[in-house]
Amino acid sequence: MANQPNRPNPPGAPALEAPEDLQTLYANLVRISHTPSELILEFAHLLPGNAPARICSRIAMSPLGAKLFHRALTENLGRYEAAFGEIKVPGEASLADFLFRPPPPPDKPKPE
Repeated sequence: MANQPNRPNPPGAPALEAPEDLQTLYANLVRISHTPSELILEFAHLLPGNAPARICSRIAMSPLGAKLFHRALTENLGRYEAAFGEIKVPGEASLADFLFRPPPPPDKPKPE
């Protein structure tokens, strides 16, 4: 993803400025740990068949900051889904999927 130009801030939001050399990193895995005073998010990139995952960024946040981030992320995911449709999580079955899935094939008798 190319660096995006600085965008205007919404009214009342703090001004943010991105440095010219800011790198955009891709992460497909995050490990979350915590202490009584902070949450640590370690973003990693896991390549298929290539273990272990490589941590590319570590962010430490206060519990309040993490809660506000959670709220903002939830709101933004809601806006994204309203614009582009529901994000399907692989392996996540709905009640309808459970109730109306085809029956499993019958077990074959084992030869003796």
